[in-house]
Amino acid sequence: MQIALAPMEGLVDDILRDILTQVGGIDWCVSEFVRVTDRILPRKSFLRLAPELLTQAKTPVGTSMRLQLLGSDPSCLADNAAYAFKLGAPVVDFNFGCPAKTVNKSRGGAVLLEEPELLFQIMQEVRATVPVGAKITAKMRLGLQDKSKALDCARALAEGGAQQLVVHARTKAEGYKPPAHWEWVAQVKQVVDCPVYANGDIWSVEDWHRCRAVSGVDDVMIGRGLVWQPDLAAQILAVKEGRSFTPYTWREVAPLVAEFWRQARIKIKPQFAPGRLKQWLALLGNRYPEARQLFNQLRTEKDCVVIDQLLLQTVAQ
Repeated sequence: MQIALAPMEGLVDDILRDILTQVGGIDWCVSEFVRVTDRILPRKSFLRLAPELLTQAKTPVGTSMRLQLLGSDPSCLADNAAYAFKLGAPVVDFNFGCPAKTVNKSRGGAVLLEEPELLFQIMQEVRATVPVGAKITAKMRLGLQDKSKALDCARALAEGGAQQLVVHARTKAEGYKPPAHWEWVAQVKQVVDCPVYANGDIWSVEDWHRCRAVSGVDDVMIGRGLVWQPDLAAQILAVKEGRSFTPYTWREVAPLVAEFWRQARIKIKPQFAPGRLKQWLALLGNRYPEARQLFNQLRTEKDCVVIDQLLLQTVAQ
């Protein structure tokens, strides 16, 4: 069994990847997507979203990071994938699941699930271009408006050369509304020869058990569940290994928030750093009342020095 941290554009950046992998239980993570259009991107474009490439594509605790590309031009994606491998990416992943309207309007993400033939062409071109033995993978949803092409898309990706599929078990139209249709992951597994990971609506150890039972796969990718509850992967791993594990309380989470802020102060411009902190606190507030209280205290605060002081008080409590 493996547990992967999902890529979440605008949320799970290198700072949060560092924080969440420190907690444990995560086997690998994925960068935010690098948008590919009509040329090979410069090195700085990759390093901006995946600075782990400078440290052997690993987070500080040693968790492997995979680089994700998003686009629709087979040749351009292939050339950028080859360059990503030169930069040190251990695996290059391709995003065919992003539901964002702006991305879909520019022929990226989930909109390509209407074109299984193009998915095949992309993976085939990438496979022919990257070094022999280089691992390429893909993340998909079940379709754009409906699931009628889900299995065709999965076959296209696998037959084109994807060595692993992550299936977010909802369509683009369904967004993030529950439930995730894990039974479709089981259907995908039946029509492809590569490993399949289930993704969507895993918020607890109990959800993980249900997902395994319904999907028939052991491997999972978790996004919002880990952002809301940083120790979720560690809880699942402990159950899998038959160990006891005491779920984190705010006492254990508060230092993680403080570390996030410390790094944000260094890496993010002062006018943007408070917003990033509030974004995570708002999500943590779904699980920890103390995070909600802290968010409310900081809701209108823009002064980084004031936030420094409030966080020091929080961690000291």
